[in-house]
Amino acid sequence: MTINVSWTISSMKRDTATGGVNEVRWQCTAQADTGESAVEAGKLRLTPDAEAADFVAYEDLTEATVLAWVSNSLIEGEETADEAKARIAANRTGKVEAQIARKAAETTGMPWAADNQLI
Repeated sequence: MTINVSWTISSMKRDTATGGVNEVRWQCTAQADTGESAVEAGKLRLTPDAEAADFVAYEDLTEATVLAWVSNSLIEGEETADEAKARIAANRTGKVEAQIARKAAETTGMPWAADNQLI
């Protein structure tokens, strides 16, 4: 079984006058090759400053840049952005693994269905 984790930006809002992004909606999806999946999504609110040295104009943004903003916003304690991202991904992967384990431990059916024949 393989579980793939992907991070995506689903939408962004920006100030049309400055081009500054003030809201990012993101999601982390863990998808097993058996069909089970788990998603964590969130909204990152930003206060862009067009005069700041690190300001990136809307037309110059890349998905990697915006995902880095998201990763940095998820940091807890002494984590790095990569560790925060890995923590979220591991959490989603764990949920998918739990779904697969539950599915393997359960089955459906009726004990009389195999003997049920029409007369």
